[in-house]
Formats: sequence, C-alpha cells, structure tokens
Amino acid sequence: MKKLYVSNSEESVRMFKANWMEALSKVHFAVPLFIYVPVIGFMTWQAFAGGIGVGYFFLFLAAGIAVWTVTEYILHRFVFHFEPTSTWGRRIHFIFHGVHHDYPRDAKRLVMPPSASIPLAIGFYFLFYWLIPEKLYVSPFYAGFIMGYLAYDMMHYAMHHYNFKSSLMKRVKQHHMLHHYDDPTKGYGVSSSLWDEIFQSGFPKKKK
Repeated sequence: MKKLYVSNSEESVRMFKANWMEALSKVHFAVPLFIYVPVIGFMTWQAFAGGIGVGYFFLFLAAGIAVWTVTEYILHRFVFHFEPTSTWGRRIHFIFHGVHHDYPRDAKRLVMPPSASIPLAIGFYFLFYWLIPEKLYVSPFYAGFIMGYLAYDMMHYAMHHYNFKSSLMKRVKQHHMLHHYDDPTKGYGVSSSLWDEIFQSGFPKKKK
C-alpha cells in the first residue's frame, strides 16, 4: 500500500479559486443541528398528527436509524472511496472526500456542508416516500434516518477533536483513526463498526 499523506495541522487548505465556492465547501460543525433538528421535529409532529400509534412511531424511527447505518457504510465505502482514473474524476474525489483524508483535523470540513447534505436529504426523502407503501410511516422512518445522519456528523467531528473518556467511544474512535492513519481501505463505518464486521472490512483484531 502506498504511503499516506496525512497532515496533522488544523489548517484549512483552499480548494476553489472562487470565494463563494470555497465558502460553500466549509461549515461549522453545529450547522447541521440547526438545519435538521427542526426537520426531525416536523416529521415527528406530522406522524402523530396523522394518527400514528406510539409503538409504530418508535418502530419506524428505529428502522430509519438502522437504514442510515448501512447507508453510511455504503456511501463511505463505494462512493466516497471510489477513486476515478480521469483528471476530473480525481479532482471531484478530492473535493468530496480526499481532502478530508489529507487534512483530517480541518474543523471546517468534518461535517457535510448544506450545499451537499440538503440535496441528498431531499433525494432520500422522495426515495423513501416512493418505497414505503403506507405514507403514514414515511415521517417517523425519515426522522430516524435524519437522526442517524446527525449522530454520524456529530460523532465524526468529535472523533477528530475530542478525547473520549468512555471505553466504548474510545474503541469507536480507534476504529475511525485506523481508517485514517493505518489503512483507508478498511474500517468504513464511522458511527458504528457493525457493517465492517458483517462485510469483513474491519481491521484484524490483535491477539491478547
């Protein structure tokens, strides 16, 4: 495997000549909370206004969270880590994910900017609306999906800028740090290593 370039500086490397494009590529880690917590609240209100039972609400909320975890894994492994051979393809790959691997401590590029997350969120909503036959269940499912996404974004930021005390979170952070500093072709789960275990894309466990 080729030697990785990883900067431990917190500098934010410039990617675009145009100031407005550069601004759209950066975001404070709290911005997704201001955008998507109201979405979760609205979806929750819409579900109960439509007459959903509490049991079904939490069932579909949990299903949405579960679907997010596998979506996170698929996006990270097969989209963010797809490496094109063309010059333009490599440029796009660097913009979307390569820059994060080169500058993993850049605080402005640790959560997904609204310029990318909002179109994706809208697209996923209409996908779920099309896939779920009973429309009453779309709202709690989508609320759970967005909750999973927010947990992923906040955990991702914390892994790069926070020293955890909990042994569980230390293991979760170690899994992601190995992905950055040891082997980027393994450990695609960020908020959970579950799918790495299932698809055998995790790191070998050291013998005691």
